Amino acid sequence: MEDMQTRVNEAVQGAFADAEISVEVEGNRAMIQVTADAFEGMNRVKRQQAVYAAINDLIQSGELHAVSIVARTPSE
Repeated sequence: MEDMQTRVNEAVQGAFADAEISVEVEGNRAMIQVTADAFEGMNRVKRQQAVYAAINDLIQSGELHAVSIVARTPSE
């Protein structure tokens, strides 16, 4: 079975194929940093919602409890 860090990374990478992603998991908490062109023109909330959507199944199952997200464009 894959560890949680790998699962989160793969889920986010699946949603943002060309993104630069950094995932740190400690227990059931995750810190996710995503840099992607896809965030261009989106406000901070919309960006976070897009990342949450990619990992929603892990949150719904209770495997992931607390998530901190930094989502930015390459020019930021």
